[in-house]
Amino acid sequence: MTTPTPAPTHTQAAQSVTVPLLDLKAQYATLRAEIEPVVKSVLESAAYIMGPDCALLEKEIAEYCKTKHAAGCANGSDAILLALQALGVSAGDEVICPSYTFFATAGSIARLGATPVFVDIDPKTYNMCPVHTREVAKQCKKLKAIVPVHLFGQAVDMDAILAIGREFDVPVVEDCAQAIGTRDSKGVDVGGRGVIGTFSFFPSKNLGAFGDAGIITTNDAALFDKLCMLRMHGMKPKYYHQLVGINSRLDTLQAALLRVKLRHLEAWHAGRQRNADFYNAAFQAAGAKFSGTPWSSDSSPLRIPFRPAAPSRHIYNQYVIRVSGGKRDALREHLKNHNIGAEIYYPVPLHMQECFLDLGYQPGSLPESESAANETLALPIYPELTKEQLQHVASTVIAFLGMKPGAAVESKSPALAGAR
Repeated sequence: MTTPTPAPTHTQAAQSVTVPLLDLKAQYATLRAEIEPVVKSVLESAAYIMGPDCALLEKEIAEYCKTKHAAGCANGSDAILLALQALGVSAGDEVICPSYTFFATAGSIARLGATPVFVDIDPKTYNMCPVHTREVAKQCKKLKAIVPVHLFGQAVDMDAILAIGREFDVPVVEDCAQAIGTRDSKGVDVGGRGVIGTFSFFPSKNLGAFGDAGIITTNDAALFDKLCMLRMHGMKPKYYHQLVGINSRLDTLQAALLRVKLRHLEAWHAGRQRNADFYNAAFQAAGAKFSGTPWSSDSSPLRIPFRPAAPSRHIYNQYVIRVSGGKRDALREHLKNHNIGAEIYYPVPLHMQECFLDLGYQPGSLPESESAANETLALPIYPELTKEQLQHVASTVIAFLGMKPGAAVESKSPALAGAR
C-alpha cells in the first residue's frame, strides 16, 4: 500500500514562492512579439546612432511629458551634466541638491567643478525639504542652480522649490530619473515646471531601455538647441564646434525599443499603483502608518510610502518601507532567506560619501537623510507581480516584525483585483 504524500505546510508553500526585486524577463515575455521586429528593422537600417527613431522618441516623450522639446542622450547621468552645462554651471559655483538620492545628481555637479550643497529631506516624501533648502540658499555665496529629485516616483513640492528659485534668481533643474509620468500637486507632469527636466531610462526604471539611455526636456527653444549641440561635442554644423561638449548621443536601437515600451507605460504605472494599494492595505491592517509619522507617536514598527491626494500621482518606481528599532538589515536578510528581493536605497547619504568628506559635513548634519539611510528598504513593486507573490512579500514582512496580519493578505482582497 502506497503511503500518500503529505500536503505541504503553509510555511513550505511560502518558501517555494520566489519574488525578485525586479523581473525584466517577465516584462520581456509580454513584449517579445513587438520588440523582435523592431530590433531587426534597426539592424537592417544601419542607422545605429541618432537614427530616425531617436527624433521620433524625442517627439513622443515631449508629448508625454507635455513639454515643447526633448533631447535624447546616452544616459540619465549625462542628462544632468548636460543640463547644468547648458545653464553655465562651472568651477566655483554652488548647486543645491538633496543628500538622500542616487550619486549621479551630485556627481554631475562635481564633474563640472562646482560644489554640491546638500539639503535634508522631508521624512514624509523623502524629497528635498523646501524649508531647509531656503535656509541653505541664504548661506550660499555663488549659488547657480537648484536640483530637486523626484525620488522613488513621487513629486517634489515644486511650488515651494520654484519660489525659492525665483527668490534667489537661479534656475531649477528637475531630476526626474525615477519619475516619468509622476504628477505634482497641481497635476502637472514632472519635467516641465523647472527650466529643464532630466530623465533616465536605465533598465530598472518604469520606462527602461535595454541598456543605458536618457532624455532632457525643456520648454526653452534656445536651451534645447544648446543641449543638442552639447550632446554632440558642441558641434553645429558637422565638424564646426561652437562649444566644448561631450559625446552623449542616443543609440537608435534604444530609442526604437523605448518607443515600443512607451505605449505600455500607463498600464505599467497602473499595475504598480495596484500593487502599492495591496501592500498599503495589508500593512495598514497590521498597524503600519504612513511615512512621516514619528516613531514616538505609536508602537508600530513599520512605515509605508505616503501617497499624495489627486491630482498628484505617485508612480512607485520604488515602494519604500521604513523599519524602526535597527531591524532593517535583519529584515532584508530574512526576506532573502524567503526568496524575496529587497534593496536599500540608499545606505550612505551623499554628504557622508568618502568623495565628499572634504566638504566638511559631519554625522548629524542632515539628520533626516541619515535616518532614512538607516531605516528604509525597497520591496518588489513591478507590475508583473502575481497575487501569490504579493501575499508572500506582505505576510513575510508582517510576520518578521511581529505584527498581526489583517484580512488584506487573503487572496480575496479587493486590492488585488486585476493582479494575475
